[in-house]
Formats: sequence, C-alpha cells, structure tokens
Amino acid sequence: MIHRTPPTPRLLAALVLLLAMALPAAALNVDVTQHTLKNGMRVIVIPDRRAPTVTHMVWYRVGSADEPAGKTGLAHYFEHLMFQGTKSIPPAEFSRIIERLGGQDNAFTSFDYTAYYQRIAARHLGRVMAMEAERMQNLQLSQKEVDTEREVIKEERRLRTDNDPRALFGERLRATLYLAHPYRRPVVGWMDDVERLKLKDAMAFYRRHYTPANAIVVIVGDVDPAAALKLAEQHYGKLKNTAEVEERARTAEPPLLTARRVVMRDERIRTPAFQRMWVTPTYRTAKDGAAHAWEVFAEAFGGGSTSLIYRTLVVKEKIATNAGAWYSGEGRDYGEFGVYATPAPGVSPEKLEARIERLLAEVKRDGLPGTDIGHAINVLTAEAVYALDSQFGLARMFGSTLAADGSADDVLKWEERLRAVNTERIKRMLASWALKKHVTGWLLPAADDPGPAKATRQGATKEKETAR
Repeated sequence: MIHRTPPTPRLLAALVLLLAMALPAAALNVDVTQHTLKNGMRVIVIPDRRAPTVTHMVWYRVGSADEPAGKTGLAHYFEHLMFQGTKSIPPAEFSRIIERLGGQDNAFTSFDYTAYYQRIAARHLGRVMAMEAERMQNLQLSQKEVDTEREVIKEERRLRTDNDPRALFGERLRATLYLAHPYRRPVVGWMDDVERLKLKDAMAFYRRHYTPANAIVVIVGDVDPAAALKLAEQHYGKLKNTAEVEERARTAEPPLLTARRVVMRDERIRTPAFQRMWVTPTYRTAKDGAAHAWEVFAEAFGGGSTSLIYRTLVVKEKIATNAGAWYSGEGRDYGEFGVYATPAPGVSPEKLEARIERLLAEVKRDGLPGTDIGHAINVLTAEAVYALDSQFGLARMFGSTLAADGSADDVLKWEERLRAVNTERIKRMLASWALKKHVTGWLLPAADDPGPAKATRQGATKEKETAR
C-alpha cells in the first residue's frame, strides 16, 4: 500500500487556490468540455498536449462525512477494498496492471469525496476507463480480503495518528470544533468503529454510493475532447445505477455559544504549540465573496514570513519562533480559519496567547493595510498559476470542487472573484466574524503548566485526507 501524509492546512489552502481562474487558464490554453451521460455520470475533459500522457480521475460524491453513525472510517476502508478483485480483474491486480502499462495509480478519501486516479500514456486511456467501469459495479469481496484490509487500516491508524501526538492533538481539536456535524470525525475513523466494520457494511456502502449518477470523471492530458467523450460513453455510459442518488443530508452544526479549550500534554513534545480555530463559510456556502475575502485575509494575516502575525510576533517582538494562519474553504458544508504559533524560549503560553488575542482584536477593529491585501492577492494568484502546470492539479481542482457539490463556474471565476477583494470587503467580512467563538488548543510538554489554558479534554492540526 502507498502511504501519503495528509496535506497541511497551508497545502490544503493551496489546493483550493488551484480553483482556476480565467486569465491563467486562458494563458495555458485550458479548454474545459463538460458532458453528462444518460446515467447521470458527469465527464470533464481538459486537453493538455505538452506530453503524450493523461491523468484520469474518478470522483465519488461520498466521504467520511457521509458515513452511517457508528461506522466511522468506512469511506476510507472501502477505498482500500476497491483495489481487490472484480469479475475480470484478479484480486490485487488492478495496480499491477497499471504499473505494467507504465502508469501510476492511487486513491484518497476526504470528508466530502473519494477519488481514484491513474497517470498513464494517453493511448491507454480506454483501458483504464474499462478497468474503472468494471470495479464501479463488479467488485467482488471475500471475507478474508475484508478482514485483512481491516487490519491494514487499523495499523495505518496506529502509525499515522495514535503514535503521533500532533496528529492526536489535531484529531481532538477538530472533534471539539464541531459539536454535531460529521466533520468532527477523523477520516481514518475511530478505532472502535473500524474494528467492527464488516463485509455487509462495505457492500451496502458500495451499492449505495458507487453508482454512475454519484460519480464524476475528470480527464486531463493529450486527448481530443470528442474522442475522450466517445470512450466515456463506451465504457461508462452502459453502466446502470445501483441506487437512487439522495440528498446528502447532514446534521447542521449548532451555533457556538461559548469558547472551547483543549489542552493536551505529551512526554514526546518538547516545544509548546498553540492553535485557535473558527468555523467559517466555504466557497460553496459563502455569500457576497466572503470565502474569497477569508482566503485573502488568511494569506495577508498569516501566510508566510512577510505576513502581519509573523512580522509582529516573530520579527518585531520576538515572542514566537513561528506564527501563521490558514483558511480552508473547500468543504461542502463548513470551512475553517485558524491561527497557530510556537512560543519563543522563556515566553509563557499565557503571554503568547494574550498577545495573539490583542492582535486579532486590533485587526478586527482596524482591518489590514491595502498593501498587504494586494500582496496577498498576487501571491495567491501566482501560486495558482504555477499549480496549473500540473495535469494532476488541473484534474483535482475541478474534481474536488464538483464532488463537494460546487460548480465549474466556481473554478473558472475564482481569480476574477479573488481580485474583487479589497480593503472594504475585508472589513465587512471581519465585522461578521464572531471573534470570541472559537476553539483554542495547546499541545504541551508533559511537565508544562498551561496557565489559563486549564482543561480536562485532550486534543490539534487537522486531518483532511487519507490515502491508501
């Protein structure tokens, strides 16, 4: 199994920044063709003729936030099971076939989607489509395979989360940020739930969610759109839906009535770490450009060594060795804004936290300088332009947006909307920010006294995505 570390908040923000943009797209000759098959499957084709290769991705509109109660980890578990056998592909042969064809494949699960991809020579596009269509409806699982893969998932959880205090901290912090919404669940699942997942759970999940009308195919590479759509009709168009696609009903997060606090001590930690998080709108749910304003604000306030929080706490006042902020707005239902910092030697957690609170209050009251906002917009658009150079990035920007129930328009007009953000727009966004309704976390060495950060719960960085 291929192991990949979940993206950091900064990287996740950068992935959202890939959300396309009219000018860079035009500069790179990005031509987007959209089509919906009769069975409801959506197909997106983007030619990129710089190399005779293609990236083919199948996105299912199901992730860990869609799992039944008591079965956390099922979406990620099933991602692993999709690499078992079908009627025509022997068990565990899927990836070996791709490798023999000179390609690469993998998959990943997040809160709102599960995606499978292949990067391969363009002449093999029809072959990988046939293989994906085959496992979409003809997967065959044995009790032994299900039991074996469950042990793999349990070991993955031990290695990636249970044995890593920062991962545990992030898991607890997220579970505290969300009281009712399923974004509080770890993508990999709680160990108790994972241990009880059964073959019947996997097959019921498969029949309900792995159906054409719940899937989006994205193809980027050296292809002719008409020819690619013909292949899609040939291989995917004949598939029948195994279930009616229902509305993704999820428990709404109740309003946060008071601040919450998480303190975790661990003997493996040598340096304290601070993090504070707020629930925010997303690109899908925000109105009047609020998500774009959050994106620009996060970059200007804490996006790097030139940001306001870094200049203030690290360079000028020297009370922190690191400080920053991030915004994650790619979710279907809710997003997050967060700030983080590491106290300098001799600086108490209380002093650093109090200074951050004052800085946030000043920014909410006074806003940000226009020069910082302009610089942030330029940084974000530049990052997006560079990211567009990747077939995988192009495929992912459209697939992740559509799988989270966004639209292609969200992608194509991202830069236009980002460049509309100005000082006044940031001030309006900040005026609606419930600054005191947050979750604060401290990850401390075992012997440290957290001062005002007293709490009995444990809990840190966010886990967004889990790959096989």
